[in-house]
Amino acid sequence: MSSSPASPSMPPALERRLNYAGPALFSYGFRPFFLGAAVWSVACIVLWIPQFMGDLSWPTAYSPLDWHSHEMLYGYVAAVIAGFLLTAIPNWTGRLPINGGPLMALAALWIAGRFAILFSAKLGILVAALIDIAFLATLAIVAAREIIAGRNWRNLRVLVLIGVLIAGNIAFHAEVYAFGGADYGNRIGIAAVIMLIMLVGGRVVPSFTRNWLARQENGRLPAPFSRFDVASIAVSLASLVLWVGLPDGAMTGLALIAAAVMQGARLARWAGDRTTSDRLVLVLHVGYAFVPIGFAVLGASILNPSAIPSSVGIHAWTAGAIGLMTLAVMTRASLGHTGQPLTAGRGTQAIYLFGFCAAVLRMIAGLVGSMLLMEFASAAWAAAFGGFVLLYGPMLWQRPPVWAGRA
Repeated sequence: MSSSPASPSMPPALERRLNYAGPALFSYGFRPFFLGAAVWSVACIVLWIPQFMGDLSWPTAYSPLDWHSHEMLYGYVAAVIAGFLLTAIPNWTGRLPINGGPLMALAALWIAGRFAILFSAKLGILVAALIDIAFLATLAIVAAREIIAGRNWRNLRVLVLIGVLIAGNIAFHAEVYAFGGADYGNRIGIAAVIMLIMLVGGRVVPSFTRNWLARQENGRLPAPFSRFDVASIAVSLASLVLWVGLPDGAMTGLALIAAAVMQGARLARWAGDRTTSDRLVLVLHVGYAFVPIGFAVLGASILNPSAIPSSVGIHAWTAGAIGLMTLAVMTRASLGHTGQPLTAGRGTQAIYLFGFCAAVLRMIAGLVGSMLLMEFASAAWAAAFGGFVLLYGPMLWQRPPVWAGRA
């Protein structure tokens, strides 16, 4: 995306990318997908509560709970993953980013999936499912092509988890079609995203922390990746597989608690206590902290279901780990790739605070069974992601003052 003339021998596709002059929104993958994800996240919460209360109905073939869980996992989270991958892959491979028409088409396919699910009672579950599944499948093909073309074999492992997410989405639709409600599809999707956070977060959290601490006074730095990290990921993966297949087994509960201990120890090795003065780094540690919290609470709920509902642990993962980590990634990437200073101003800190409150309130609401707290949690979530739209939206759909191709 440079403004300099292309070489006469340059392939046409490469020349078009270098001379991209279309809408800024479609100049880089993070722009449409982070913005779309945030808007849809707010819409899902605003529509979810009145649906749950029976005050609103849509022509969807899915129950309010299934619609909510599907659209947050396979709608919102899938868009964030798309924005992350389409932004990270050029850095991994050295290839130019997907932009222009192909990016517009991919974004349109994601939007089509959202409307297909929302109006699935009119379209039919099978048609809606095919449209919805097509987005993640196409994203996986595009990402695989770029990674293979760039010979970046190491990051092919990320596509394995995208494949698991696709399998979870297929299972979700199949369960709704056959049984009227989803179960395995939800757990597969959650497990895939938590694994993705452990793999990618396990690289970016200590890396960004080390980079920031290196500019401060001497002191403890994050521990380098080691066999302990491999062991903690292996134990966590085993516990997630058990949870997907045997969600009520005592062995599953014990495995989840073991994973909580190891993930908690892993997080403690990253020197997060030294990052309190940089909220852009601190939020990564706070978000990741909900990973071991989710393992611990969900494990405890399996061993003592009368005391702790399983929804508390699940929302520690979904509202806490997924919610805060996606906010952290979207804000940091948006600042960095639009040429803004990598600092969390008051508005960004407010977004993080609302996201944190949403997670904590949702967990407490599930623990005490309070609909009022659930509504407060929903309002805090809407404030966090609505705040992202208001604060970061102009950065995402407008060109920077000097259009240097950075996007």
